[in-house]
Amino acid sequence: MATAKALTATEIERVLAYIHTQPYAPRNRAMFLFTILSGCRVSELAGLTLADVQNADGTVKGEMFLAAHRVKHNHARTVFISKRLQAELADYVASRTWLTTDMPLFSTRKGARYAFSANMLAQHFHYMYRRALVFGASSHSGRKTFITSLASQGVSVFVLASLAGHRQISTTQKYVTTNDDMKRRAVELV
Repeated sequence: MATAKALTATEIERVLAYIHTQPYAPRNRAMFLFTILSGCRVSELAGLTLADVQNADGTVKGEMFLAAHRVKHNHARTVFISKRLQAELADYVASRTWLTTDMPLFSTRKGARYAFSANMLAQHFHYMYRRALVFGASSHSGRKTFITSLASQGVSVFVLASLAGHRQISTTQKYVTTNDDMKRRAVELV
């Protein structure tokens, strides 16, 4: 299996434009941006409920805790939610009717109480990228884009590993993709 690619700004815009033309656009936009802006795995995304991201007063949390049983390799972690992602999630939450806070944050077309499985969500992302004409992308591309974007802005690999929930820095380093623009900026530092 080929490794996921980090998305370019143009590819992100292409996916967002495609999503805008499709049914379930608010949900799909929120899911897509959640992976890019937080680095969450699709398996983590599939298990989220409204209570995971919403405070008691209805505002979106600035961070959420994922217990060990909900995270790959059973390593609990905190996911930090940026102001931009908070705004996106607030718009998405406002677009739906919520009966209880234990409802899936992202439900399937079967109904509000039907959550995606991790496998279904991975397939959903695969076809979304394909239909948006973004080739080489997979359900892991949002996570890789998140890590690569932060690395290109000079964020320490130690911080990246912590944000990604990686125990080994070598794992995080596999996510960082370099491109010619990054190299140009790097040589200008000398």
